[in-house]
Formats: sequence, C-alpha cells, structure tokens
Amino acid sequence: MTVTAALSAAPSAPPRRIRVLIVDDSAVVRQILTRELSRDPGIEVVGTAPDSYIARDKIIQLQPDVLTLDVEMPRMDGITFLTKLMAHHPLPVIVVSSLTAQGTQTAIEALAAGAVDVVGKPGSAYTVDHLSPMLIEKIKAAAKVHVSALGQRPTPVRRTESSSLTKTTDVLLALGASTGGVQALTEVLTALPGDTPGTLIVQHMPTKFTKSFAERLDKLCALHVEEAQDGQGVVPGLALIAPGGKHMVLRRSGARYYVQITDGPEVHHQRPSVGVLFESVAKYAGANAVGAIMTGMGADGASGLLKMRQAGAHTMAQDEASCVVFGMPMEAIKCGGAEKVVPLSQIAQNLLLFAQMR
Repeated sequence: MTVTAALSAAPSAPPRRIRVLIVDDSAVVRQILTRELSRDPGIEVVGTAPDSYIARDKIIQLQPDVLTLDVEMPRMDGITFLTKLMAHHPLPVIVVSSLTAQGTQTAIEALAAGAVDVVGKPGSAYTVDHLSPMLIEKIKAAAKVHVSALGQRPTPVRRTESSSLTKTTDVLLALGASTGGVQALTEVLTALPGDTPGTLIVQHMPTKFTKSFAERLDKLCALHVEEAQDGQGVVPGLALIAPGGKHMVLRRSGARYYVQITDGPEVHHQRPSVGVLFESVAKYAGANAVGAIMTGMGADGASGLLKMRQAGAHTMAQDEASCVVFGMPMEAIKCGGAEKVVPLSQIAQNLLLFAQMR
C-alpha cells in the first residue's frame, strides 16, 4: 500500500468537543447542568466553579471555550465578573440565571456587559427538559463567535440633546442586528447626535426585553430611544426599537412616516425580523433611507438590505473583524445588498454621511 493510500485509509480524528465551564453558587444547579450538557457528544464539561474567584482560576487552568455564568453569587456578582472578564480575557459567556427570566433589566445588563446570550434557570422560567436543548444550542452557537469582538467597550456619557421631535423628515435610518447587537447598537447610537434622522431598529430579542433595552439606551444617548408603538411617527431625534415578538414595518401617509406593529409569521425564524423592516423601508422610503446590517447569526435582513439598495438607498454591512458573529452581514455582502463594508467604530459616521448625501 502506498503512503498516500495508507493516509487516506486512516480514520479521521473525531471533531473537537466544545469545552464548557459552569459557574454557579448552587451545587444542585451545577450538577444538573453538568449532567444535561454532558449528554451531548459535542460538549465536554471541563469543570465547575461556585463563585467568580474560583472561576477566574479555572478559566486560566482549563481554557474553556464557553462559560455559563450565574448572576447571584457570593463575593462577586456575575455581572461584575462578566465586565471584568470581557475587559481582560474575553470569552463567550451565556448567563444562566433566574433573574434573567424574571427581570429583563438584568438580562440587558448582562448582554451589554458582553454576554452572548441569556437563559433562565431550571425552576424559574424553564424546566430542565426545556432548558437543556436550548442551552446546548446556545453553547454551540456561542463557541462560533469572534472572541476578539467581545471585549468590553467604554460606555459613553449622554450628550446634550438638540432634537425637536416635532417635524418630519424625508431621510430615515434602518438598523438590524442579532447576536452581539446589544453592544454594537449601544456603540453606534451613543455616537449619533440628538438631531439624527428618525431611526428604526430591529434587534432580535424576546418579548419584554426590548423595552428594558430601549430604556437603557435612552439614558445613554443624545437620541431619544423608545420601544416602538403602533402608529408612532418616525421623526428626527427619535430611535424606535421593534418590540420583542412583533414585526415592525414602515408606512407613509403623505409626508409623514410612521410604524406599524404587527404579528405575522416568523421570518428566518425571527419575530421581529430585520428583513421585514428593511423590505418595508425599501417600499415606502426608497432612496430616502440609509440601512445598516450588523453582527448576528443567520441570514435575516440580507435580502431586505438588497431591496433597499435596489430602491436607491445607501446601505452598509459591519465588517467581519468587528462582528461577534459574521452571519447576517456576510449574507448581505454575498447577495450584493451592502454598498459598503465598515468596522463597527465607523458605522455611526457613515450613517450620518450617507444621510447628508440624500
């Protein structure tokens, strides 16, 4: 047998399992999560830790691919630890806590601090049977994120406001994001002035999360940021976020833009869907719009961004290096929907530049 034939006949190495470290002060929860995650052949629980200090040492020792993290823990709470971790040793983190199921503000804080995702603990919003497949799916997705894009960014101070909120505009901005979008949108919106054209945003989030997200952004931004309501006008100085579990579409009556909040089927497994918003913007705003698709998994929004571009709008996609997940932007680039590809740090200035060109 030749060397080439021998090599081709040799069995290939099994795929590397995802190494997971579980951080939770409850021994029972650590035991449950270890048992359930270990059922999946693609996951290896390499260790557990009862608090953040032991977790810190085990991260260095065990080099996990993904961390599951509780919020309520002794000595240092999970959000504080997450903030420190992202500043010094970025790592894909999924927050598993009863607080994220009960209080969406905690979930938004976790996502803003750099968590890839949040889920409720067994016995809170989910049973073990419901949690296990969901958490396994999220761990596998988290293992694929760009760790370099997870690092904590400084939170800007809110600027002085200068928006009138009483006049309409022919120009509007449409933004879409998913995984990693809480941090990305925070960076973009806090860099925009108070008189920015009316802005419509879809961030993939469950019901109730978007209201807390909007409230948090409103405290940080010169723009006013609100969870959108049906029939609400799109005006300068106001950013509207699609409510979780609902689609948001643009409509126009004369010179007035407004949004319609609808149910309807999921699109690309999402509701709200970035694509649904972008297609409505292409139809009703046409060349008087600027669109940006940002970090996220899947293909939602790609074809919608292409329709915006075909209607005359300026469009852009976040570049791979600054994305947590280069899924949605990649699909938009591949189909020709993105006129320009820019890093996250330059999206705000490009939105304003394109808006001034309208």
